[in-house]
Amino acid sequence: MVDRDRLTELATREQARFRAEHPRSEQAFARGAHLFGRVPMTWMNKTAGAFPLYLNTAHDATVTDIDGRQYDDFALGDTAAMAGHSPAPVVAAVTRRLGELGGATAMMPTEDAEWVGAELTRRFGLTRWSFSLTATDANRWAIRIVRAVTGRPKILVNSYCYHGSVDESLIVVGPDGEGMSREGNVGAPCDVTATSRVAEFNDLDGLERQLAYGDVAAVLMEPALTNVGIVLPEPGYLDGVWDSTRRHGTLLIIDETHTFSAGPGGCCREWDLEPDLVVIGKAIGGGIPAGAYGMSAEFADRALGRADLDLVDMGGVGGTMAGSALSVAAMRATLEHVLTDDAFTTMIALATRYADGISAAFAEHRAPWSVSRLGARTEYRFRPQAPRTGTESHRAADEQLDDFVHLYLANRGVLMTPFQAMALMSPVTTVEQADHCVAVTSEAVGELLA
Repeated sequence: MVDRDRLTELATREQARFRAEHPRSEQAFARGAHLFGRVPMTWMNKTAGAFPLYLNTAHDATVTDIDGRQYDDFALGDTAAMAGHSPAPVVAAVTRRLGELGGATAMMPTEDAEWVGAELTRRFGLTRWSFSLTATDANRWAIRIVRAVTGRPKILVNSYCYHGSVDESLIVVGPDGEGMSREGNVGAPCDVTATSRVAEFNDLDGLERQLAYGDVAAVLMEPALTNVGIVLPEPGYLDGVWDSTRRHGTLLIIDETHTFSAGPGGCCREWDLEPDLVVIGKAIGGGIPAGAYGMSAEFADRALGRADLDLVDMGGVGGTMAGSALSVAAMRATLEHVLTDDAFTTMIALATRYADGISAAFAEHRAPWSVSRLGARTEYRFRPQAPRTGTESHRAADEQLDDFVHLYLANRGVLMTPFQAMALMSPVTTVEQADHCVAVTSEAVGELLA
């Protein structure tokens, strides 16, 4: 029902406004000659405008660019700043570690680490924890350990899942129902089908077929897909996954890096999941690089009991900066004082208010688009029903429409996650900010469908 000529006209207008209002960002981008892709990381080129906005300041749920324009931030570092920008308890803990105590990183543990491990156990249920600096590394190390313990070579993931840049995850279901390399996979060390199997999310029959080969060490999955858009599990699906892995002697790894938005213990706690391992990252560091993976006591004992595995030196598990004093101090401050149980209650209530507002705006303008929410995270899709698999979600993408909405909002002081029309609430996001985002979105839809 979208008039593409009108969409092009409105997008051209918004592009002109964006360029006129951000001369310093445009100039900074033009000067980036010594950066690959002109940006610190090439994904920063995923922008609806002709160039990325350059950061000046960020506090709470508000950021300011170098042109002096202020934004309500619903991207929140794609979950990395879910605690808000520079939360005071984290700033204090990091400042104390760097200044008063010194030693941001030393080859020694700190007592904060056991506190963080105990708190992660309370939230997610797993009893043994190890730290990393990213969820990608946590996933990578978890994969190596489950392969070593089970003696099986392959990992099964869901089509269009997101587990960072882990090689094993870059596989999708092909036209014949079997796995194939995901499009755009950069420099794969080998054919991904040699290391991985794949099944669609919400497809228990497909999962069963792949596990029946008997060579899968673990299923690595998000309890709800997020990075290809929110795809929620259908009733009985996650129970079916658990049953299937038990029958085939396969381990289950739940990646809560994005689904942590579901509550203080992610989907594991909210939905009573019982994985063998859990991965978490980004948000638990309050803006400082941090990640962790937890495992059951039974699995940990199996791994530590293997004398042939080098878990201390060169076995391929770990990193010098992982579990550093600074990183662990930030994790403790975030979990103890910022992303608390009470904070999630507030965040989820605000996300519910936002989702209801977006749904009402779509109804008002007769836009047949769907809205999905996962705790403190809400997303809308430009189709009547929310996708039920990763492949459906991938095919439902409408880049032209998505870019228009992102640009329209940015020009009116609202930032959304660059990769989707997704909004995340932090403990310091205000009702006024959420309502403003709804109002601007309604304005955009009204103009587009007039």
